[in-house]
Amino acid sequence: MCSNYDAVVSTERLRLYFGVDAPPAAKAQVWPLYEGCFIRRHPHKDVGDEAVPPREAMAGLFGLIPHWAGELTFGRRTYNARSETVAEKPSFRDAWRNGQHCIVPVERIYEPDWRSGSAMPTRIQRKDGKPMGIAGLWTSNRKATGDEVFSFTMLTVNADEHEVFKHFHKPQDEKRMVVILREDQYDEWLDAPAVRSMEFMRQFPAHMLMATADPERGKRSNR
Repeated sequence: MCSNYDAVVSTERLRLYFGVDAPPAAKAQVWPLYEGCFIRRHPHKDVGDEAVPPREAMAGLFGLIPHWAGELTFGRRTYNARSETVAEKPSFRDAWRNGQHCIVPVERIYEPDWRSGSAMPTRIQRKDGKPMGIAGLWTSNRKATGDEVFSFTMLTVNADEHEVFKHFHKPQDEKRMVVILREDQYDEWLDAPAVRSMEFMRQFPAHMLMATADPERGKRSNR
């Protein structure tokens, strides 16, 4: 499960790899309820106006806050959504059934490696230096504050046998990993109807990822 990551904030990299401009306010280092960047289909992409981009970068809180939630703190426990239960869980099911797909642009994610007996912060990234586009869901909420608040979550799959992600979290815990999309899946994921969502819930190849211990991570956290 991913609760901390470094977002793609470089305007050049967002344009090159995702075809969007950076939204205001999004943070570089993101924890639950921090404001991060997510990418969705522009709501007016089908009007025929060439000035409307096909993708839109938005700032939203990391941790999905469904429309019926009365407090923003709800998002502290909804930053990841299990693909096996996302269609039934009240927190996620509306966004899933409505096909509110998004992509979370990420440079690196961080997980604890417990193989030494204590948690070692470890960063996971692509070996080729490209950012990761993580499959997510987005929604908006007006009940909590009276103003529209956007939020998002990352989708996850089992990783008990994944050669990289099987090493993270405590030995007795199920191993999980976020759903990292291939670049050629970005538009397909954003356009996919709900009935096709599960087709994208797959592991990213381990040989394309690298994991590096980063013991200073917690010490320089900006939380």
